[in-house]
Amino acid sequence: MIALKTRSELTVMRENGQTLAAILAEVCRQAVPGKSTAFLDEMAEDLLRQAGAKPAFKGYRGYPATICASLNEEVVHGIPTRTRILREGDILSVDIGLLRDGLYSDTAMTVAVGEIDEQTRHLLQVTEASLWCGIEQVTLGNRLSDISHAIGSYIEREGLHVVKEYVGHGIGRDLHEDPQIPNYGPPGNGPRLQAGMVFAIEPMVKNDPDPTMVLDDGWTVVTASGGVAAHFEHTVAITEAGIDVLTRGGEVRRSG
Repeated sequence: MIALKTRSELTVMRENGQTLAAILAEVCRQAVPGKSTAFLDEMAEDLLRQAGAKPAFKGYRGYPATICASLNEEVVHGIPTRTRILREGDILSVDIGLLRDGLYSDTAMTVAVGEIDEQTRHLLQVTEASLWCGIEQVTLGNRLSDISHAIGSYIEREGLHVVKEYVGHGIGRDLHEDPQIPNYGPPGNGPRLQAGMVFAIEPMVKNDPDPTMVLDDGWTVVTASGGVAAHFEHTVAITEAGIDVLTRGGEVRRSG
């Protein structure tokens, strides 16, 4: 069952989303050669707590950190460490969530660390653009799978591959609520979209068509080929007035 949020809940979630967007942007600005992923994690937690929020991921199902810091071949759920040092030409996905006033927010972006090659730049551009393709379908009266289809069909047209094992989700009083939102599939299926629904939409994209793998730490998801992957995410609400991207505003633009 999809929980519909009240106006007051959406107000809180909008405030949470703006806070989270600003924190994510600041963390990503610090993603430069020589910094460890643990440094970024500690910074993120400090900023969240200064904002009166709790890290949404730390302790969730045993996850040990504030952010997921997924580097290069790591698709999602990369655990920050002091030994994983950012280097020129890397790409880093930072996924972060917060809990404040009983409501969650969740967002992610992938950034270039210094100069990256054209193929990797294309991967980042397609992944982010596919997120906006999905967001454009978050409108009253559409079906849930219209979001999935818009994301997946765009990625396929660009010659890349959807990570099918992991999906977007509803969000609100819980970090992960109904419904699940795959990043592929036919249009026109699932419940009709209504005002008050809030989704975390998050395409994950890679170059190879093979299934992903989970490392021995039980968390870190990697590509089968060792090729790089990208991940972007926004928390998005449906209102009577239209789409409200609650975590918009924190984008970091880098030419690579």
